[in-house]
Amino acid sequence: MTQHKVGYFVGSLSSQSINRTLSKSLVRLAPSSMHLTEIPIGDLPLYNRDLDDSYPAPALALKDAIAGVDAVLFVTPEYNRSIPGALKNAIDWASRPWGQNSLARKPTATIGASPGAIGTAVGQQHLKSILAFCNSPLMNAIEAYIQFKPGLFTDEGEVTDPSTEQFLREYLEEFNQFIARVLQVLPPDED
Repeated sequence: MTQHKVGYFVGSLSSQSINRTLSKSLVRLAPSSMHLTEIPIGDLPLYNRDLDDSYPAPALALKDAIAGVDAVLFVTPEYNRSIPGALKNAIDWASRPWGQNSLARKPTATIGASPGAIGTAVGQQHLKSILAFCNSPLMNAIEAYIQFKPGLFTDEGEVTDPSTEQFLREYLEEFNQFIARVLQVLPPDED
């Protein structure tokens, strides 16, 4: 079976983020043919078009990290019915300068956890709109809006609810299959 390298963004910069804990669960539950690695976004300066000709080192590292993976998973909270500013900033850096969009043709998926009853549904819809504009193939089903309740995940990323654990395993397996389908149709450019 083909191994897929998946980079993931955690949309929250907080060390206490429930989405960071969710990402630990995803790493633990990923199929053996999927290797997940975080792509950090916390050191990025605010995007400024004036820097397009001289990208700062953190932005170059971000673009290199995206280039080094087969797909990108967005693990994000919902802030004010949208995505966190830090995540939008990372997407802006990744998609610029014009004509050098690192997310184009890169298979992507979104997932998130929130204490609210609808999880991160509205924020993810906004994120999907942004990724569609970036020409990034999106896995639209299975949708994953996790309602977080205290104790659902341990600090180490163990999932305490068997039905949630099974759902996350199925979600990751579906994403793995989606990546394979997209890469068959849109193989990565060979340099």
